[in-house]
Amino acid sequence: MKSAMNKKLIIQILAVELVRSLFIAVMILGVALVSNSSNQMVMNPQFLSKMHPAHQTKQGLPSVSGRKAENLYHMFIIQTASHYQIDPALIKAIIMAESGYNTRAISKRGAKGLMQLMPVTAQSLGVEDIFNPHQNITGGVQYFKQMVNRFNGDVKLALAAYNAGSRNVRNYNGVPPFKATHSYIKKVFKYYQIYKNQMGEEIDRV
Repeated sequence: MKSAMNKKLIIQILAVELVRSLFIAVMILGVALVSNSSNQMVMNPQFLSKMHPAHQTKQGLPSVSGRKAENLYHMFIIQTASHYQIDPALIKAIIMAESGYNTRAISKRGAKGLMQLMPVTAQSLGVEDIFNPHQNITGGVQYFKQMVNRFNGDVKLALAAYNAGSRNVRNYNGVPPFKATHSYIKKVFKYYQIYKNQMGEEIDRV
């Protein structure tokens, strides 16, 4: 009787692990399919490779605590980014550039959380708890999508607006001549290439 119960328990555990593995595989495959559809996903890989070749990419992404946060919210980032038709690798790159995956990060200007939302912006996006990672990511992705739409799909201008504000982008009719903004855009593109390669390797393993 005891042996039969143990076997039943083992079968249940294996079944749960199988379902979990299949779910992860389906999500990764879904991201790959969406990413390959240029009319559905924001980011042109050919454009990116011309501006920021793979040989410029360097490893050394998040800290130990940052890697834990990255792994913890990996699937949520994929789901949220895909929902708003943004490449998940790009969102991961923005989070890395903004906060290094520090969920409690606060900038000198008062931007907070993983995607460094300003309190006023967070409030306008319906974010009730700016330090709640899920709410912060959802609000950040939604806001970046707004910038992409505002600048007709131009990812570089959307990133500039996310960093320096859409008003500055409009006033300068392009990326503002701020050193910090130019540095930010380069950093995001560098991390984007790293995450794109990593996610490609995950899909290959599946």
